[in-house]
Amino acid sequence: MRITIVSRIYDPEPSAASFMLSAIAAALVRAGHEVTVLTSSPPRGALISDDPDIRVRRASVIRDRGGYVRGYIPYLSFDIPLAFRMLFGPRADLYVVEPPPTTGAVVRVITTLLGRPYVYDAADVWSDAARMTTSSSIVLSLLRWVEKFAMQGAKAAVTISQGVVDRVRELGVVTPTTVVGFGADTSVFHYEPTSTSDSPYFVYAGSFSEWHGAEIFIMAFAAFSERHPHYSLLFVGNGSEKERLKELAQTAGVTAIEFRDPIPGAELVPILANATASLASLKPSAGYDYAFTSKVYSSMAVGCPVVFTGPGPTIPFIAEAELSQRSGVAVAYNVSAVVGALETFAAAPLDDKGRRRLSEWASKNHSIRAAAERVVDAISATFTAGGTQ
Repeated sequence: MRITIVSRIYDPEPSAASFMLSAIAAALVRAGHEVTVLTSSPPRGALISDDPDIRVRRASVIRDRGGYVRGYIPYLSFDIPLAFRMLFGPRADLYVVEPPPTTGAVVRVITTLLGRPYVYDAADVWSDAARMTTSSSIVLSLLRWVEKFAMQGAKAAVTISQGVVDRVRELGVVTPTTVVGFGADTSVFHYEPTSTSDSPYFVYAGSFSEWHGAEIFIMAFAAFSERHPHYSLLFVGNGSEKERLKELAQTAGVTAIEFRDPIPGAELVPILANATASLASLKPSAGYDYAFTSKVYSSMAVGCPVVFTGPGPTIPFIAEAELSQRSGVAVAYNVSAVVGALETFAAAPLDDKGRRRLSEWASKNHSIRAAAERVVDAISATFTAGGTQ
């Protein structure tokens, strides 16, 4: 089939969605499909290295101060031109669309006019997450309606966890949905022997939005550093909470906390490889307790153990991983529990042999290529059974 992937972000933009969509595009090509990607121009300075077998068509878009396509105006700057790009560009047999829901709504309208089906990537439930950014019942109700409109019009949907499936069913969405999981791009995130460092550190890599609750690590590290002044804490990434986290670090009086802008995965690998542990969090009772923190895959693929705090399916995942090798710890979302987890790894860091075992386990069981292949299988099963019309 001729398949078009629609997403406001794509490789080389550093994000879990970009990594996954790139893997899906490559998997579709391997399956014999013709693939086009309709996306936005990447952030300034990003190095584009597109697969020659995938047609990537980029358009200018408005980004926020942090360089993200995030917020009403940036979304509209992608969604409105998208309608015309789809209407007057080459037509596909099938479209695959990535949130936000406004993009999904545009795709539903245009594919209806074109008489074509689409698959919705329900990576999470945006209208739940929005509760952390606004208390307006009008805005939340409108977003909920738009999201349901986008999901319900899809021929099929895919998602990374059963928790998302359960949640969309609660919202009344009955679109056939397949759990495909997620994983790490093991061509990028893989084991590298660590070097001895006189300045050990923990690293939080990825986005830090309201529902992540990353402030717990600043508060915990402030207490931890009183007994371990030689340690530092590094944040690599971006998000709506970045400035607030910086202010919190200053207020706590901890100078050993550093913030860096997002970087390509290849540049993140040595940072993870030399970290005592990586950090991941999910804020409880934020309407997102069913979410999975996919950044743990990349960390483990490099061989870096994870300290996770919060609710959700990440807890049993780490517990299962621990049955095979030392991989990390999941603790309650409170300062003392997180301090205890940091103390555990400071007292007994994972050695190179343990890191290699962790990397091999993650690469074997949780590669993003395998997840992308499951997406292709889900698409093939759906459209073999029902046709593409």
